[in-house]
Amino acid sequence: MTTNSLTTSQGAGRAGDKVFSGAAMAAGCLILAVLFGVALFLVVQAIPALTAPPADIQGGHGFFAYIAPIVVGTLIAAVIALVIATPVAIGVALFISHYAPRRLAAGLGYVVDLLAAIPSVVYGAWGAAFLAKEISPAYDWLATYLGWIPIFEGPASATGKTILTAGIVLSVMVLPIITSLSREIFLQTPKLHEEAALALGATRWEMIKMAVLPFGRPGIISAIMLGLGRALGETMAVALVLSSGVLTASLIQSGNQTIAAEIALNFPEASGLKVNTLIAAGLVLFVITLGVNMIARWIITRHKEFSGAN
Repeated sequence: MTTNSLTTSQGAGRAGDKVFSGAAMAAGCLILAVLFGVALFLVVQAIPALTAPPADIQGGHGFFAYIAPIVVGTLIAAVIALVIATPVAIGVALFISHYAPRRLAAGLGYVVDLLAAIPSVVYGAWGAAFLAKEISPAYDWLATYLGWIPIFEGPASATGKTILTAGIVLSVMVLPIITSLSREIFLQTPKLHEEAALALGATRWEMIKMAVLPFGRPGIISAIMLGLGRALGETMAVALVLSSGVLTASLIQSGNQTIAAEIALNFPEASGLKVNTLIAAGLVLFVITLGVNMIARWIITRHKEFSGAN
């Protein structure tokens, strides 16, 4: 190859690098611009609700008195979803990646990915029409025998449409997200680490505990945070499952509401200050989600040196 052809090839490569670099930078700037635009819109539209007289806000006690119970309901539903989904998802991911035969693992992985493709309204319809009715007797049992615990205090909802039912539906929805990401992380564990643990006499579970889980810790946290984001922002499924009511400590009574469901149920008929109030509620959800992701990033960065990834 001549010098001229080498120079031409190198010049074309540098031009391609510049194009790719510019496109990547433009994509990053576009994301930041969209995020800033959404935040600016929410802040501007929320100002009238934040500065309005308390009597003009729904409930008559001001915006923060209106939003506080909904924030609590949102967090309760999301926590229930994660408490149920996280151990199941990690167990399924470990089974697919380290225990199941190859053919079975491929089939299970496909089924898990398929769960993520089901529309949220289908989950909501299933929760409202089937799960709520079937789980209602269990709520009666909890109220009868465990009613002395505040979270199971009766009377139990006759329809089964409670915050606990919403949390169970959300757990099914976030399960494929956490499972898929955790499975991919577990499969990336260096084989030398696994083989070294097994060579030293560790059982398969001890190998997973010493090599796989420490390596995958940041990825697991990221998967859980993505699932939490889905649970915090889910709208239709929660709106179909929950019955409207006031905030209550009991998980089996009718009541509680989430921010996303509150916006979805009331926005079509809202006007005037009510629209600003709902947008302000959206701003609160935006801040909560942003805060959760920042905390997750801090946790991942703090534990990165112990993950084995480096």
